[in-house]
Amino acid sequence: MRAILHVDMDAFYASVEERDRPELKGQPLIVGGTGARGVVAAASYAVRRYGVRSAMPMREALRRCPGAICVQPRMSRYKELSGQVFEIFHEITPLVEGLSLDEAFLDVTASQQLLGDAEAIAGEIRRRIRSRTGLTASVGIAPNKLLAKIASDLNKPDGMYRIGADNVQTTLDGLPIQKLFGIGQKTLPAVQAAGIHNFGDLRRASDQLLWRVFGKHARLMRDRASGLDDRPVEPNREEQSISAEETFEQDIREVSVLRTQLARLADRTASRLRAHGLAAGRVTVKIRRGDFTTFTRQHAIEPPTQDTAVVSSVAQSLFDDWSAARAGVAVRLLGVGVGDLQTPQADLFSQAPLKESRLDAAVDGIRGRFGSELLTRASLLGRTPGGDGPRNG
Repeated sequence: MRAILHVDMDAFYASVEERDRPELKGQPLIVGGTGARGVVAAASYAVRRYGVRSAMPMREALRRCPGAICVQPRMSRYKELSGQVFEIFHEITPLVEGLSLDEAFLDVTASQQLLGDAEAIAGEIRRRIRSRTGLTASVGIAPNKLLAKIASDLNKPDGMYRIGADNVQTTLDGLPIQKLFGIGQKTLPAVQAAGIHNFGDLRRASDQLLWRVFGKHARLMRDRASGLDDRPVEPNREEQSISAEETFEQDIREVSVLRTQLARLADRTASRLRAHGLAAGRVTVKIRRGDFTTFTRQHAIEPPTQDTAVVSSVAQSLFDDWSAARAGVAVRLLGVGVGDLQTPQADLFSQAPLKESRLDAAVDGIRGRFGSELLTRASLLGRTPGGDGPRNG
């Protein structure tokens, strides 16, 4: 039988801040932007008691806990510690599927011959993480990914939980249905209205009822509620997309200012592409108006590229097409993303200008050595909204 672990760092961003600043330990701590449109990136367990959760608007979080301590995210620091954690994973098994900076699936089936059973391995991973980083992790242990992810949430923080053939039904049946992957806030009312309030209700429901609620996904949802999942751990899964976006402190109407911000986002996105050693075959622009209506526009590019100039040019063209019929519309958020990612191939007949490729390499080198804020392309020195520039969204 397979042995799958889901390792989930406990309140990762907030725990890193507590680690680096011990005076914050045990305090109601929020990591996130503090502007008018800031959101919670992470919440310590002390502040979660007030109902504060990640992705909550900062204004609402501070209404619930006026005494909360707010700190700005430090992504470079989080990535540094995440790298240390993932090094530990790879010491245990090559079968590591990262889901984000702070969580991953590990297939430790073969590792058991050398390291003991799955519970012993999970305990050793937690010990190494604590020893090397000072942070804690919770681990779910199960024969598949679905159950492992559910299990990691059942004994948080700093705990382990195992789901196996001997306890799968008793563990799952009483769980609230909103914990089941695939049931979100939009579908939850209809599911509950059908009398399905926990996993057991769904597992035992008739085919006719499930078809009315889930349609063609009825069988899949019953399988999930029963703990069935045959997905393998995918160790070398590449990112499906890379993007950067900005939420502005004040809505912007001036097209020239928006085009400048779009160029900045394209620069950030292309830089991340090169850092991952990938090329993109599609560019996407995301535009959110002041009334929260969101639009996306995308365009395929051939040959695939990692050049800033190409990504920026396609993004600008997509934005210009959108804005042509919407002059003066207030824009709240802009984003530039790339997809259809692949490893770039050497191409003697590449359409990308050699000069631009060299410029990108030089810019990346300087930023990598001295920091991303040191160097700004001359083409990006345009106006910034409100005089203070945008805030990371």
